[in-house]
Amino acid sequence: MRSHPVAATLALALATSAVAAQTSVPLDDVLGKVGARVEEYFARAQRMVFVEKTTIFEVGSSMAPEGFGRVLESDLRVEWDPAADGPDGAEAKVVRELRKVNGRTPRVKDDRNCLDPNPISPEPLGFLLPSQRADFTFKWIGRGKGKEQNAILVDYRARKTGPPEVKQPPDKREGCFSVSFPGGVQGRVWIDAETYEVLRVDERLNARMDFRIPDDQRRFGFADVLVLERHDTSIRYKPVAFHDPEETMLLPESIDTLTVYRGAQSHRSRQVFSDYRRFVTGGRLVK
Repeated sequence: MRSHPVAATLALALATSAVAAQTSVPLDDVLGKVGARVEEYFARAQRMVFVEKTTIFEVGSSMAPEGFGRVLESDLRVEWDPAADGPDGAEAKVVRELRKVNGRTPRVKDDRNCLDPNPISPEPLGFLLPSQRADFTFKWIGRGKGKEQNAILVDYRARKTGPPEVKQPPDKREGCFSVSFPGGVQGRVWIDAETYEVLRVDERLNARMDFRIPDDQRRFGFADVLVLERHDTSIRYKPVAFHDPEETMLLPESIDTLTVYRGAQSHRSRQVFSDYRRFVTGGRLVK
């Protein structure tokens, strides 16, 4: 059988052109459009309430659950003031109101678990706002594959770096602390190629993190130094339709987190969002 070098050359040229077309897309233009859609999302999400169901359980070395999980249900809303001043600027926040713990009305002591989501926390898409984007570097990856072929993939990493910072919560809960690691994570964003809305965000550690435990927390059984080996987060969004009036929004569907320590208990959590309710004229709620 005779070969066809001309056809092979043509196929190679077409493939090369396709790659060049993907990598030549102006990343700044893409990020500008994404930032505008995030601003639009924050503005619309402020007139909405939805339910967050969080399941938290400890895991062993095989990453399999150990013991009984803790299940929380909260009403969740987004707060954002684009004209806000101060060190946080126009930071968007997620506000939670706890409704149930393990299926029942919460008691005073139920609100004191170290792994529970904070009552107020940063909105995960805030880093894509125009006012915060300069704090990160972004890299064009290309189009997704298979079911994700209509998505644009962009990687990101924080510019600021520094050692891990260990803090106690404001209420000084016993045995609780939080760790932040400036520049210690990197992530990937999946962006709808037509609407420039965010479809998914994955984030992970750049490398293992060693940090010292505060002296007053060591009496709870912690080692002097802990090693954070993994901290993986995956956030997914889905379209949600509303009626009267008609409107469709891309809203959070789920957040999965795996945290693996050496010297402390590892754990998983899964947050699932549902029962989306929208405020319309006159304060009326509709689903």
